[in-house]
Amino acid sequence: MSPADNNSLWTVHKFGGTSVADADCFRRVAGLLHAEPGARQAVVVSAMGGMTNSLLALISSAEQGAGDLENGVNAIRERYASTAAELLSDDQARAALLDVFERELGETSDILNAVSLVGSAAQRSRDVVAGYGEIWSTRLLASYLKQERSTDPLDREISWVDARDILIVEHGELGPGVLWDRSRALVAEKFPQDDAAIAIITGFIASDPEGLHTTLGRNGSDFSASIMGSLLGAQSITIWTDVSGVLSADPNRVPEAAVIPALTYNEAMELAYFGAKVIHPQTMSPAVEHGIPIYIKNTFRPDDTGSMVSASAHEGPTIKGITTVENVALVNLEGTGMIGVPGTADRLFGALRGAGISVILISQASSEHSICFAVPGDMAGQTDTVVRKALAAELEQNQIQRVDVRRNCAIIAVVGDGMAGTPGIASRFFGTLGNAGINIRAIAQGSSERNISAVIDGDAATRALRAAHAGFYLSAETVSMGLVGPGNVGATLLAQMGNQLQQLRDDFNLDFRVRGIATSSRMLLAERSVDLSNWRDELAEQGEALDWDRFNAHINAEHLPHAVIVDCTASEEISARYVEWFDAGMHVVTANKKAQSGPLGYYDELRSRRRATQTHFLYETSCGAGLPIIQTLRDLVETGDEILSIEGIFSGTLAYLFNVFDGSTAFSAIVREARDNGYTEPDPRDDLSGMDVARKLIILARELGLRLELDDIEIESLVPAELESGSIDDFLDRLSEHDNAMLERYQAATNAGQVLRYVGSLSKDGKAAVRLESLPQDHSFAHINLTDNIVRFVSGRYSDNPLVVQGPGAGPAVTAAGVFADLLRIARYLGAPG
Repeated sequence: MSPADNNSLWTVHKFGGTSVADADCFRRVAGLLHAEPGARQAVVVSAMGGMTNSLLALISSAEQGAGDLENGVNAIRERYASTAAELLSDDQARAALLDVFERELGETSDILNAVSLVGSAAQRSRDVVAGYGEIWSTRLLASYLKQERSTDPLDREISWVDARDILIVEHGELGPGVLWDRSRALVAEKFPQDDAAIAIITGFIASDPEGLHTTLGRNGSDFSASIMGSLLGAQSITIWTDVSGVLSADPNRVPEAAVIPALTYNEAMELAYFGAKVIHPQTMSPAVEHGIPIYIKNTFRPDDTGSMVSASAHEGPTIKGITTVENVALVNLEGTGMIGVPGTADRLFGALRGAGISVILISQASSEHSICFAVPGDMAGQTDTVVRKALAAELEQNQIQRVDVRRNCAIIAVVGDGMAGTPGIASRFFGTLGNAGINIRAIAQGSSERNISAVIDGDAATRALRAAHAGFYLSAETVSMGLVGPGNVGATLLAQMGNQLQQLRDDFNLDFRVRGIATSSRMLLAERSVDLSNWRDELAEQGEALDWDRFNAHINAEHLPHAVIVDCTASEEISARYVEWFDAGMHVVTANKKAQSGPLGYYDELRSRRRATQTHFLYETSCGAGLPIIQTLRDLVETGDEILSIEGIFSGTLAYLFNVFDGSTAFSAIVREARDNGYTEPDPRDDLSGMDVARKLIILARELGLRLELDDIEIESLVPAELESGSIDDFLDRLSEHDNAMLERYQAATNAGQVLRYVGSLSKDGKAAVRLESLPQDHSFAHINLTDNIVRFVSGRYSDNPLVVQGPGAGPAVTAAGVFADLLRIARYLGAPG
């Protein structure tokens, strides 16, 4: 009776080399098998970890005539014997096991000596030597399980099965093919028939039709497990390995990669083909044919759920995984002679097949003017030669104008059955790569819609993988951030981010990493992220001299998809770096007004380079701290409204000064108090001069398309001429000399029933002024809170009743919050959920 006819179905387990690397691993495997509920277990086992490589290395050494073969053989002997000594307490059983081992190790030495004499190893010799690893490991496991049988709750019979006795394969062009009828007959004849049994089976090895030893090739033990599952009619196959299942991406590249709980055979095959750590597509085919579910589990963390690969998997996201193939060459052919000419592609790919060159990806435009394909990178030179030879006539007659081979490429692929019939997947994929500054050189998608692949530059592979992984919400959207200027605003921003980052990650899948902080002379770099609760101490203790090249390269790391620089300075030197940052693909958020209000030539260059590099440049806080002044203006303009005039109190500092100034306290004292409270720029003259307001007016004017320079604005400075130069302290000390003049203006306004306000105004014809004005008591600017900014937009839609934006316009907290809001806006532009 065949085991498949028994009411108690077999379950197949496969343990890889890392699962049986040493004595502790063997004990762990035995514990797992005893804990498994199935009465009938067929257990396929690989060689001890590293053993196959050691055996193959001995073959290579023998071919090279190396004289240290005996040392290599002895190392294998010592490893195996010491493991057996740790596991087998019965001297007789251990001696019997080692006697057989020594005989086979002697045969191995004989083969190695023969190979050393002739200087070459036949494939059959290589198969025999490499296959001993599985024979030795399975015998040892079977012996140990027999010794520990009393601890098995089901008291299952233990047997050792040499796969060469039951598995017959024939090697062909596509690799080893199972002779199913012969193998089934041998299984029915020789496989254990016990109702409660654990059969330990050698993986990797088999016999050919003549009964000679052969192997199933690398990953052969997985193939053995799938074959055994089919031969036994197993109810399931479990692959035990050193990972907890199929991961959504390479965890070395994407630390946030997660286990995929369930995926289909087709999804697993696609991911495996593109390099994901899954069993090889060929090894799955017997299980696929019979619909046997395959479980991927972790030997070292058996309680983890793992992954199930089956005919259907309804749970999980639309995209199951994202993977890459690297060291790829992209070959592109272009020519008018290919249009409508049948047979060109056939000759091209026939020649490649004849040369043994594997084509990984093919893409052709519907015009037939060009065709491109990807091949392994180490075959690039050979491919170029083969293509030019196969199409020599077309090249000579100029019917094909160009054959271009681009090396150092990579293929990134998104995989998931859920893509089929779901609109927008390709858009999100390519948009995500574009947002990360990654150029796509070729794309391909099959009609099954299960896989979308793109060819990119090889050095962008990690960045692309992380960007796509986050873009489909398989991990957090990661943004590498560098902050320049940790002063009042910068320090407050870091505090606000420190309080909010975990919630952003939990609620919005957004991972901001402050990886660098720069002052005017020092910098602090962190591999993952600066500790925002302790950054001052870290900067003091671990900071180093500022090096802009290192700082920029660190923030703009290749392995992170997005980089943004936050400028919280008022430095013209820093704003002069914006173009450099744009050209490097980094986004910029700034509270600094210098770039947007500086010379028109630089302003035009900023806009041009930002567009060319498709980076983002946000500067809402440069005009009103956290108030949406620029965004409101853009909304009006972009929706077709005509702006007639803009006027407002644009300085929270000056709003504070003239709200507080009532003649009872000297104006100079109020200025000093405002500076101490952080309401002014570090140098209050930057506020009192009107230049700060003028810069804001210039920014708004340029948003309207008015090409104004600072010299075009009429500016009334409140800084006495003799105090324009000199130190800040000297200015503050001597400002009191001019208190009477300001008091006289206040009294004149009061006597007229008016108030003093420092106002900036701009008309649609480009007339702009910044000055201290006396306004009626009922004017909207007359009744504002201490540090409020207020801006009135008079437009075609808002002519009789102007649109007013009002709120706090000064102070580190509101300015930092505005910068933070711009950062979040950039994150949304880059694909983070809103």
